[in-house]
Amino acid sequence: MINKVPTLQKVVAFTFDDGPDPLYTRQLMEIFQRVNGYATFFMVGQQMDLYEDIAAEVHAAGHEIANHTYTHPDLTKLTLEEARMELMLANERIRRVTGEAAANFRPPYFAVNPDILALAAEFGCPSIGCVNGEAKDWEQPGVNFILEHTRITIENGCILLFHDGYGEREQTIEAVRILTGQLDAEGYRFVTVSELLKSSAAAAEESV
Repeated sequence: MINKVPTLQKVVAFTFDDGPDPLYTRQLMEIFQRVNGYATFFMVGQQMDLYEDIAAEVHAAGHEIANHTYTHPDLTKLTLEEARMELMLANERIRRVTGEAAANFRPPYFAVNPDILALAAEFGCPSIGCVNGEAKDWEQPGVNFILEHTRITIENGCILLFHDGYGEREQTIEAVRILTGQLDAEGYRFVTVSELLKSSAAAAEESV
């Protein structure tokens, strides 16, 4: 699981799980438009079936759509073939919107084992984690709690996790609005996970 990448650049990758959502996803797009940044949306295939138009808007705006399975199960409790189908069905939805398969994958509940990590690699996807899991925005612990437990994790090249689907997400929206404003003022750029990984790989090549 990749939680951050080494880089000297002031870049961070905001990621959002469980969408798209008709209320919250568009609000996030507006937030990132204001700071001239991009995010990665780990979408659930079933949600894309419901809101393909919103997924298309996310893609058209330059954000990344990544694989978060089709039905959001704990993949470690499925057979390997069932898990493979989860990734494949989600990829089909993503390809329908973007024209290509997802470049990154996040397992629901961060539930992985060597087989699941290898399966994601079969699809050409690194498995993406985060640095701010203790913020637990999915539990709606309060805006200040989300902010405090995210700020202490921020450094160049970090990957941040939030949610835009499966429940009420007003606290997340407000926390992200505040956080992006502060980080923008500090000179951070907001990039997709794919861009973050590419910049790290390019830096490593230059140092060789």
